[in-house]
Amino acid sequence: MEPREAVIDVRGITKAFSGKVVVNGLDMRVERGEIFGFLGPNGSGKTTFIRMLCGLLSPDAGEGTCLGLDVRRDAARIKEQVGYMSQRFSLYEDLTVRENLDFIARMYGLPGRTEAVEAMIERMGLTPFAGQLAGRLSGGWKQRLALSACMLHEPRLLLLDEPTAGVDPGARRDFWDQVHALAAQGVTSLISTHYMDEAERCHRLAYIAYGDLLAQGSAEELIRDSGLSTFRVTGPDLHDLTLALRRTPGVDQVAAFGPALHVSGRDRAALETALAPWRGGAHTVTAVDTSLEEVFIGLMRRGRA
Repeated sequence: MEPREAVIDVRGITKAFSGKVVVNGLDMRVERGEIFGFLGPNGSGKTTFIRMLCGLLSPDAGEGTCLGLDVRRDAARIKEQVGYMSQRFSLYEDLTVRENLDFIARMYGLPGRTEAVEAMIERMGLTPFAGQLAGRLSGGWKQRLALSACMLHEPRLLLLDEPTAGVDPGARRDFWDQVHALAAQGVTSLISTHYMDEAERCHRLAYIAYGDLLAQGSAEELIRDSGLSTFRVTGPDLHDLTLALRRTPGVDQVAAFGPALHVSGRDRAALETALAPWRGGAHTVTAVDTSLEEVFIGLMRRGRA
């Protein structure tokens, strides 16, 4: 299959603040219509990287393009063509929904401004709230308004920095339905998130920890390449068993999942040996699929090391 148009294509992107490197030689290619998930612990450099892509920060080193424009020389032109949604709600809480969108439309100098605003209000289901102050909206509706604002000028690329933080599961699902609908129209999205169920909705993923890109690929590829094996353990005294297993060679992770434990390790033979004493008695040990959460916990620990 021929590769599609690259919307983001950067190599060696690096940024430091006061001598501390927060993005370290990052390479990334994101294609047209792709939903690309960007994951990592707090302080890992995700927001800094997104701000370099949309022209808010200049890289200290590296090269590449965003929307076919040079990320160093064409920052002003890139800003005009991307939709950027920050972690915090950044619209005016003392303006109504309609007034906020009209203000954004004026900033972009949109022709047919009034019609564009009304069309976006209807498209995003904001009609019942059009005359309501933005500050009085719930978290989910604020999120929808913020997404509407960054889509008004019809950008080809959305850069969304933890856009669903603090909103309920129903609002998160609605948001992802909208992102997938946009992808079907050729709109590309780079989305940072901490939610594993959201990561599974992305076409491809990248994991960054403490400035370093540790892995990227589809969810299936990341799970396969992690080398982790996972077993589900049920039975009595799981808290004591957790403490014992965490001290056992061959066990990399132990986590409670409801009335069971998930126990993971990179050396399957050593893991089987570690679990052998609990087979056949009061406990049940069953092989299960490794989850993205287990993969990313492993990557985060590698990043710390």
